[in-house]
Amino acid sequence: MQKIIAIAGPTASGKSSIAVKIAKKIGGEIISMDSMQIYKDMNIGTAKVTSDEMDGIPHHLIDIINPKMPFSVSDFVKLAKNKIDEIISLGKMPILVGGTGLYYESLIYPFGFGGAKSNDEIKAKLYKELEQYGAEYLHSKLKEIDPIDAEKIHPNNTKRLIRALEIYELTGSTKSENSKSDKKLQYDIDMYVLNTDRQILYEKIEKRVQIMFENGLLNEIKSLLASGITFDMQSMQGIGYKEFKDYFDGKITLEQVKDLIILNSRHYAKRQITWFKRYDFAKFLTIEELLYLYNCK
Repeated sequence: MQKIIAIAGPTASGKSSIAVKIAKKIGGEIISMDSMQIYKDMNIGTAKVTSDEMDGIPHHLIDIINPKMPFSVSDFVKLAKNKIDEIISLGKMPILVGGTGLYYESLIYPFGFGGAKSNDEIKAKLYKELEQYGAEYLHSKLKEIDPIDAEKIHPNNTKRLIRALEIYELTGSTKSENSKSDKKLQYDIDMYVLNTDRQILYEKIEKRVQIMFENGLLNEIKSLLASGITFDMQSMQGIGYKEFKDYFDGKITLEQVKDLIILNSRHYAKRQITWFKRYDFAKFLTIEELLYLYNCK
């Protein structure tokens, strides 16, 4: 079983800088586990790590997708697995860094949907329901039968929403139940989750958002829109981007956008912490404890 390290945790907790220090110490390369940093030209709102911050350590799966293109979890898993193999073949240690829980789940456990095949008739029926009643209706339907999977799927992600409902109709069991049967780790993983005081974390989030605006987040959004990217695209569903839709529709002020990003980031941080607590093999450490563990300064 291949050995890997993971540094996870909530947004703005300091994962990237810690990972670079550890990578330098042990001879590692970093694989981003961030579902927004995959996109090109989306730098400020994603708090994308800069070349200076990389400090010479190779970072993978950043800036790999045009924001206009769809990108699935299975696409990510294929790329990440290949990168892990490649890094190990070089005699280096793969270090997974980021806070997208679904990316971790799909990479470290077998990825699949219980072997359920697709059914065009069921799918057509579900798409008709989507057209008639909307995504929120389908999402509430999923929440009734599979609250675990509903928590992972945003109502706007209609493709995954319909697939989850299709699996239930095909197999009589939920996607979560289907995937439980194979819950065996695919890697020998040392996972560390940064444990930060909640109030300090909220202050870091607020400071980060303030810096984003000072660094030109509004201009980044304008540039993306000018290039043909729209708010209904997958890439614009991330925190730091979706909140601008009402601003450009003239419904809210820029200050309200900022407040919304801070609020949504806080809520997201709480969900991330809850997600990683599910992994009994994960160790919750402070930054200082993790640096001490790897004898880093």
